Amino acid sequence: MAQYLPILLLLVLAIVFGALSRVASKLLAPRNPTAAKSAPYECGITNATERPDRFPVKFFLVAMIFIVFDIEIIFLLPWATVFRELGAFGFGAIVIFALLVFESFVYLIGNGALDWGPVKRVRTLAAVSPTRTSETTIRRVGLEGRPKPSTPLEPAHASAAHGPGAAA
Repeated sequence: MAQYLPILLLLVLAIVFGALSRVASKLLAPRNPTAAKSAPYECGITNATERPDRFPVKFFLVAMIFIVFDIEIIFLLPWATVFRELGAFGFGAIVIFALLVFESFVYLIGNGALDWGPVKRVRTLAAVSPTRTSETTIRRVGLEGRPKPSTPLEPAHASAAHGPGAAA
């Protein structure tokens, strides 16, 4: 039990410090609330306009970049302490790991994760032709020689259900 005494003492000191800070804040803080002070404040964004329907995904992409590099640092620290004992195998393993992490970073940068600014950059994919429409794609798939459906709302199997032998 004596070996846990410093931890217990630190826990008691943390609780006492938190309680004293709260009491001091209630006693010494000025009390003049206004509507602006009572309004929620989040990330420097004021509530002057309606909030957007969707939160921008770029914030999450940047957070993912930080998480990926934090994980890389967590794995690099133990490797750095014993890298001489691991030899060439350890070096090869960490190089492969670093290349995979760097590849995810290049992917995020390539998709515009860090394109912040007022100018919206339009990224065009070379695989999709601007002349491609639904009419040209359907013609390319080939509807020639196929019967046209009678109405777009009636599925193809509905006419078979009303054929001979079907209950009315």
